[in-house]
Amino acid sequence: MENDMNRGADGAPSRVNPLLEEWRTPHSTPPFSRISVEDYLPAFEAAVAASRAEVAAITSNPAPADFDNTVAALERQGALLSRISGLFFNLREADTSPAMEEVAERVQPMLTALGNDIGLDPVLFARVKAVYEGPREGLSAADIRLLEQTYRGFVRSGAALSDDDKALYRQYTEELSAATLRFGRNALDATNAFAVNITDAGQVAELPEFVREAMAADAAARGEEGWTVTLKTPSYLPFMTYSTQRGIKERLYRAYNSRALGGASDNGALIGRIVTLRMLIARLLGYDTYADYVLEERMAGSTAAVLSFLEELRTATLGHARRDVERIGAYAHAQGLEGDLMPWDWAYYTERYKSEHYAVDDEQVKPYLRLENVVRGVFLLAGRLYGLRFSRAEGVEVYHPDVEAYEVTDSDGSFLAVLYLDFFPRESKRSGAWMTEFRGTCRAADGTQTRPLVSLVMNFTRPTATKPSLLTFDELTTLLHEFGHALHGMLARGPYESLNGTNVCRDFVELPSQMMEYWATEKEYLDLWAVHYATGERIPAELVARLVAAKNYLAAYANIRQVSFGMTDMAWHTLRGAWSGDVEAFERAATAPVQVMPAVAGTAMSTSFTHIFSGGYAAGYYGYKWSEVLAADAFSLFRERGIFDRGAAASFRHLLEQGDQRPAMDLYVEFRGHRPATGALIREMGLGGDGTGPDGGIENK
Repeated sequence: MENDMNRGADGAPSRVNPLLEEWRTPHSTPPFSRISVEDYLPAFEAAVAASRAEVAAITSNPAPADFDNTVAALERQGALLSRISGLFFNLREADTSPAMEEVAERVQPMLTALGNDIGLDPVLFARVKAVYEGPREGLSAADIRLLEQTYRGFVRSGAALSDDDKALYRQYTEELSAATLRFGRNALDATNAFAVNITDAGQVAELPEFVREAMAADAAARGEEGWTVTLKTPSYLPFMTYSTQRGIKERLYRAYNSRALGGASDNGALIGRIVTLRMLIARLLGYDTYADYVLEERMAGSTAAVLSFLEELRTATLGHARRDVERIGAYAHAQGLEGDLMPWDWAYYTERYKSEHYAVDDEQVKPYLRLENVVRGVFLLAGRLYGLRFSRAEGVEVYHPDVEAYEVTDSDGSFLAVLYLDFFPRESKRSGAWMTEFRGTCRAADGTQTRPLVSLVMNFTRPTATKPSLLTFDELTTLLHEFGHALHGMLARGPYESLNGTNVCRDFVELPSQMMEYWATEKEYLDLWAVHYATGERIPAELVARLVAAKNYLAAYANIRQVSFGMTDMAWHTLRGAWSGDVEAFERAATAPVQVMPAVAGTAMSTSFTHIFSGGYAAGYYGYKWSEVLAADAFSLFRERGIFDRGAAASFRHLLEQGDQRPAMDLYVEFRGHRPATGALIREMGLGGDGTGPDGGIENK
């Protein structure tokens, strides 16, 4: 065992912080067993100090600025901080504790201050600018990309502004930060402020047992008798889906869709201030609108391109969406609904229709999706497509007994990555599923390459004494999705970590993950591993066909709903002046072209649209649909050539290896041979290839 003790000033043994040592472990993986929570804060303090010293060395360098001593040095500074942050913040999500949360509260301001001090350092920016404006002979394509991205990052953060404008920029951004935080709190307060308590057992008797139990628990937690339904999604959505209590559902719908619209938690005026501040920041930096500022750095490239894209999807699917609504309306009336089909009726009748026409019970599918077989199937797919091999990583420590570590090698036996798999829920892990990296890919100045440490974190059902862990179809899709992100990380080849793996623009990053989902319904693939855990029978073709049909159920309506959110987002962020007014009226005008259900007076989703007003999706919500189009169009190449075609896979692997070393659209066109085509997504939804234009192409305007 390595000795992690040395002597203090009094001769007594003192423990060396393992976070600050070189890790002499297989592939330099974290020595989890030697690290304690108490190590993090002093390690962060030391790493921040080291980063500041490294930046100071760059700014005080008497030699003229060049790529190596400024841009590359800036990229490589903070390596210790990056290593510690990658470990701490990932474990905070997957295996946290109150002590770790306390560390996070102390560390976050420290990191924010460091980022601001680097981004607004005038001497540092002057050196970067000198390199940017100087000769580029001898620089590789990756060098030039890093130089351009570094310079743009400074400029977009206000570094090129005058001192007076820098002061305004700080003022606007600080106020905006506070406003967006307050927006999120108001939305949460409004969500928590409303509940309906039911004391009549007859009004809940029809609900599934799991819904009644959750409602009873909510009521008990509030000190109430009976059953309570709230506006939180795990409570609201099941009640709306399974209850016939139309009056209660109308109350719930109106409350849910008017959260923070007036009242004690009103976000109306706050929206006006947020969009005005964003407009002012954009104008300060030389852009007409905030959308222009944001989209310059996205694959879409411009406001015009996004508006054109949303219009293409609207045109191609609006008629189908209206027919979806008509179909469900006719079904509801046949079931006894009186009057118009209203939004609060939608979840109930669509669920009943689905049960009658597309019945796919999770219990029918799960026996064919034993977790061990699913993992084998995912590894097999990566092997068939990309030649990757997975073996248990000998000597690599894990952070929890549930976690497994695999060594990933290429077809020639060369080491690519360590992959950690963390499948089961526990109190120390947040809900959901995600891919992350403890460490990314980079190349040191001496040419030594560091390979990534990638982690996939899920929350699947644990095995029991009598039954193995069996996944639902949605969980299979989730694992494939996250594994697509993992491939992006594991296959990275560039010299600079900030340009590798998933460090790409937001509307491009979901391409690999969304595309991987398509194999979940390919019978040729499923037949290789999806067998009944008890009988060994292959998954029936008829069951797979029903899975495909259920996936496409009401696809046009769902598409138009997402387009409406994107249109709302773009309407707010293409404003060219300060805004104040009626939020409901503004939103209604923005979404009028895609209104397929009756509008309900007194409602507006903008006041609780946290994605764009307190999250990271301002002028970016379209990206959900954009990535769906990319994935559908990309997978269409495999449909043409075969789902295991190595030529198509080799071309896509090249795209993954590049990360952000080249513009996303250039990489995509090189892979696919044309710009992304909306028609591919329309076909995948079962609506035919009627995208706008010959291929329904996305234009980069």
